[in-house]
Amino acid sequence: MKIIDWLFRKKEIEENTDPMKKFLIVGLGNIGAEYVNTRHNIGFKVLDHLAKKEGLSFETVKLGSMVEYKVKGRTLFLLKPNTYMNLSGKAVQYWMDKEKIAKENIFVITDDLNLPFGTIRIKAKGSDGGHNGLKNIQLVLNSVEYPRFRFGISDQFKKGQQVDYVLGEWSEEEKNKLPERLDVAVESIRSFALSGLDITMNTFNGK
Repeated sequence: MKIIDWLFRKKEIEENTDPMKKFLIVGLGNIGAEYVNTRHNIGFKVLDHLAKKEGLSFETVKLGSMVEYKVKGRTLFLLKPNTYMNLSGKAVQYWMDKEKIAKENIFVITDDLNLPFGTIRIKAKGSDGGHNGLKNIQLVLNSVEYPRFRFGISDQFKKGQQVDYVLGEWSEEEKNKLPERLDVAVESIRSFALSGLDITMNTFNGK
């Protein structure tokens, strides 16, 4: 093997094993055809949108569906847990341990009733805000200090209809606006891996 080939191979191995260049991007949702187009499944939808744009296909893995997305020396593991929302932490912990991914390199995508439709809010840490997926992740990791991406679904429901609203499908107006919002969401994921959390928050929060 020529020296230049050996150096290139050495660099490639180092990049692939550097834990700070590996990211776990977790889209939260519920499995099953009846949930595909519901507001609560925006985490799945964002990752599906990224995979489609990049020509990637998810495969069934332990505790979910996953595909690797490599970009500029970074490896992003796109994970859709199949544990149902309120047990999401089990899948997150398993894949963090298996791929040796640090907490600061996970990025959890959820819906948020407290934000207007399509609004993005990215934070380094925080409470679960009543979200069962975040609540379980917090419990399993025993920490609230992990990056999360909240996608606004608004709160346009009548009293007592929150569950039906969250598990309901998008309105026609929302469906028309969703592709552009998904494009922005995908760019924020790339930014998180390539530019870091602070720059990503400054660039995308409220966008």
